[in-house]
Amino acid sequence: MAAQPVSQLLRRFVRSCARGCSSVAPVTQPRPGEPSRPSTEELSTRLQFLREHAAPFSAFLTDSFGRQHSYLRISLTEKCNLRCQYCMPEEGVPLTPKADLLTTEEILTLTRLFVKEGVNKIRLTGGEPLIRPDVVNIVAQLHQLEGLRTIGVTTNGINLARLLPQLQKAGLNAINISLDTLVPAKFEFIVRRKGFHKVMEGIHKAIELGYNPVKVNCVVMRGLNEDELLDFVALTQGLPLDVRFIEYMPFDGNKWNFKKMVSYKEMLDAIQQQWPELEKVPEEESSTAKVFKIPGFQGQVSFITSMSEHFCGTCNRLRITADGNLKVCLFGNSEVSLRDHLRAGASEEKLLSIIGDAVGRKKREHA
Repeated sequence: MAAQPVSQLLRRFVRSCARGCSSVAPVTQPRPGEPSRPSTEELSTRLQFLREHAAPFSAFLTDSFGRQHSYLRISLTEKCNLRCQYCMPEEGVPLTPKADLLTTEEILTLTRLFVKEGVNKIRLTGGEPLIRPDVVNIVAQLHQLEGLRTIGVTTNGINLARLLPQLQKAGLNAINISLDTLVPAKFEFIVRRKGFHKVMEGIHKAIELGYNPVKVNCVVMRGLNEDELLDFVALTQGLPLDVRFIEYMPFDGNKWNFKKMVSYKEMLDAIQQQWPELEKVPEEESSTAKVFKIPGFQGQVSFITSMSEHFCGTCNRLRITADGNLKVCLFGNSEVSLRDHLRAGASEEKLLSIIGDAVGRKKREHA
């Protein structure tokens, strides 16, 4: 059979989902028991991989458990053009004054320092990073850094189709697009805004420009979108997507609770009932995703098991917030302001000392 245009596949699939999403087999109930954790042998193997592939590595970015932090996530803005129910209230959140946010030059100064010390992957996040006016320039400047192999962005996709040609030319080589439903009406309910078609256009544009895989992040929430698991998997049949099912992470700010969480094992069981031939794909030991593929499908599916099977033992990530705070753990409250020291004229050696102290205090695992 002749290959069909990507846009035709997307349009046909979305129409079928809108008509028949309720016919999808329900997910099974969660399995009882405590969340499982990686074995000591597995952690040892993964840590050995990290050391062999990252060494020699800066002591400033190595914590007391030997974890080498080569992946930096930078928030370019606190603002977002959507209001996802699990992320922020409809009226938005109080924003940091512009004067307190990192300037473009401050972002570049810090990233140069981190890359010099061994960071080889940077992901731009938000808020919504693609609403920052100088995002293309930031990507272009990052692309000049020797030793930086990956520049990625996590976006809601609203502005992606319009900006992606410029971003690709500037050096963007990895894309994650957040999409929690394939039903337009449900999309508007979840994000409290219109724009479903723009997100789908962004996915289409990324495929058209040769990104492979295009990663689609789907936060799975009980009672909201767990009935669409199979629809998302079916998308990978004809498209080079990596659909990443993310366990919902309850926290105080979103006023939701653990009852909304659908575990990795529950999701996997539901998918295997439909596609028993689902195969585990070997991934790099440093990967935080469990990857699977259905034979004959172009794409694949992954699971981010932050809650049921955390990957703290080999975490290699650091985060810088839009106002310049360094966070060594997404789940932790501990932060240190790099912005304040930068604006006070701290030397490179002083900044490295501050970063090293923060990394050194990183706990073995999150609470």
